[in-house]
Amino acid sequence: MSTAQPVLRIRDLHKKYDRLEVLHGISLDVPRGRVLVVIGPSGCGKSTLLRCINGLEAIESGDIELNGESISSGKTRWNLVRQKIGMVFQSYDLFPHMTVMGNILLGPLKAQGRDRREVTREAEQLLDRVGLLDRKDSYPRQLSGGQKQRVAIVRALCMNPEIMLFDEVTASLDPEMVREVLDVMLGLAERGMTMLIVTHEMAFARAVADKIIFMDQGVIVESAPPNVFFENPVSDRARRFLNIFQFDGVKKEEQPHVES
Repeated sequence: MSTAQPVLRIRDLHKKYDRLEVLHGISLDVPRGRVLVVIGPSGCGKSTLLRCINGLEAIESGDIELNGESISSGKTRWNLVRQKIGMVFQSYDLFPHMTVMGNILLGPLKAQGRDRREVTREAEQLLDRVGLLDRKDSYPRQLSGGQKQRVAIVRALCMNPEIMLFDEVTASLDPEMVREVLDVMLGLAERGMTMLIVTHEMAFARAVADKIIFMDQGVIVESAPPNVFFENPVSDRARRFLNIFQFDGVKKEEQPHVES
């Protein structure tokens, strides 16, 4: 598989909130089929980076390219770009008055104009993959937090994006619900989905990542394969950060197990 042209390329990205600059010249490439995991202390700019990529935050300078084409100009048609860049947030953002299937079908039918039978078949296959096919007619209020987050992931995948962005998707979940969501994401990595993930789950980051991006104070401090980063970080800042975590021994080769 050729990775000559990355799916996503970011060059010298700067972002400010009033006088506070939160991203200081971020540059990175996300090759097709790879998983990059962004970690770092709270407030370092991780989530802001994802929001800039998806057009939810305007940037001051720099460039973002999707498949070699800039998407950071004022002429970007974000309604089209967001069909190629899926994003899942901390909050599920499901429509409470619609069933699980209704939430999933809305985007492909309304935004992409796809055939209902085709999309329904794809949605059912994805729901089955994450262990929720039997809940397709349920409403969000009838689901647990972990189930809602899995539905949010399926909703994004059903748009057939080229890259998925995950922003702390387990942050609002009870500990017992975290694993079921991480299992789904591990499964996506095994199937070759291109992903950029922001997380505080260090064992998960080590298991799923092709490369770890460590950020602090709006800059990339280190970028390395997970075994190198976690076993021999270069910077003192990364070593101090890692000292507060204990790993549970999850390995990337483990087969993900999805619980319903």
